[in-house]
Amino acid sequence: MLDLKQIRENPQAVRERLNLRGGDADIEPILALDRKQRDLETQRSQLQARSNEIGKLVGQKMKSGAKPQDAEILALKEEGNQVKAQLAQLEPRERELKAELDALLLMMPNLPSESTPVGKNEEENVEVRRWGDEYLPENPNILPHWEIGEKLGILSFDRAVKIAQSRFVALIGAGAALERSLINFMLDRQIQAGYIEVMPPVLINSNSLQGTGQLPKFAEESFKCYADDLWLAPTAEVPVTNLYAGETLSAEDLPIYHCAYTPCFRREAGSYGKDTRGLIRLHQFNKVELVKLVRPETSEAEHEALVQNAEAILQALKLPYRVLELCTGDLGFGANKCYDLEVWLPSSGKYREISSCSNFGDFQARRANIRFKEAGKKGTQFVHTLNGSGLAIGRTMAAILENYQQLDGTIAIPEVLQPYLGRETL
Repeated sequence: MLDLKQIRENPQAVRERLNLRGGDADIEPILALDRKQRDLETQRSQLQARSNEIGKLVGQKMKSGAKPQDAEILALKEEGNQVKAQLAQLEPRERELKAELDALLLMMPNLPSESTPVGKNEEENVEVRRWGDEYLPENPNILPHWEIGEKLGILSFDRAVKIAQSRFVALIGAGAALERSLINFMLDRQIQAGYIEVMPPVLINSNSLQGTGQLPKFAEESFKCYADDLWLAPTAEVPVTNLYAGETLSAEDLPIYHCAYTPCFRREAGSYGKDTRGLIRLHQFNKVELVKLVRPETSEAEHEALVQNAEAILQALKLPYRVLELCTGDLGFGANKCYDLEVWLPSSGKYREISSCSNFGDFQARRANIRFKEAGKKGTQFVHTLNGSGLAIGRTMAAILENYQQLDGTIAIPEVLQPYLGRETL
């Protein structure tokens, strides 16, 4: 959520930063509601002050010998009743205005950081670096991962359709073992890097989705359990970040680093016709997520370190990849800065996203009300939150099935996974 004070005091600057995302940001409805709300607050404060004043006057006069039935006392009490009646009318209107204002603020995206490159769309993202060109496969006849996977009998989309629908997969035998090995390997590496593992609920309430920015704007992207106020988690970012919702942490508690494996569920409502085959865009997929809660002055450095933690997994697996810095026009709703890691998929001759590492500044912390307090100092500050995939498991499996595909149709297992899987080839 954006800082209302910042919008009020620097509307033109906020408008200009939002417009870098594309379109024409209209913050006038927010400013208009804010003016109405503050006018009501002023009116209420004045009435409350008069009500208090009348109470004191009545008390003073009664102490001085006035009787309850005296005209002056009756007049003051009548005025007091009128003031209370006006207050009773103002208070619900004030609550309504606050609710309307909050609803508008919840729909506003984050401001891009000053260091985010300016651009209109994904074509203007900036390539930061590439890694692993020496590991690009030389096999000229690489099959797409879904074809080689089905040939090896380790995954089945047809059988998954029987028990669910399209965009689901059933992993079988070594396929299931490879998925589990990747999860354990990634968790072990991130724990070694200093993250504390969490296994959160994957059914989450609406407040949690609102806290991290999925609600109300992206409700159609998530699966809801309509009999309850519960949703299937679209990513572990949501439950892990909201572990601290409504809390004021001690500054000494920061930074907080968490890693979490969860199944993730997304409708992919905006991706009709895209990646209809394979493991790239499923309704259910597994992912290891990295989440950080940090002090504002360290968040940029923490962001760079988080990207390196995600990159370390790809490097250990010897999978070629590149890092893109997203431009303002391709930035996610809640992020002020974002790097995408894209792994090489040789069957399509393209790099494909395997991790998105975002810095949210205090955007999520305002929504979820996550603060921290310095010892010996007055007041509190919002933490900065960051997260990124470390990594998406299905996409990592797809990359292994293609990049490690041998001429004889077998799949070599990356060396770091062999102790987990107990074999060298599929």
